[in-house]
Amino acid sequence: MNSVGEGCTELKREYDQCFNRWFAEKFLKGDRSADPCSELFLKYHTCVQKAIKEKDIPVEGVEFMGPNREKADS
Repeated sequence: MNSVGEGCTELKREYDQCFNRWFAEKFLKGDRSADPCSELFLKYHTCVQKAIKEKDIPVEGVEFMGPNREKADS
């Protein structure tokens, strides 16, 4: 799946691969150490934020998830 910004698609692919590898090889086996993909996520997140602004996509009131952020209580 492509990213919202064409220039972000490669960053998304890199982050997805990193996260999936960490999740399968570490997290599911009980290793809860720090997520090694945080830096890639931040680069991707920054790219997506820029693309959203450039495309004037309304996101007011939308909450975003990310590393070290807990899901809000519903």
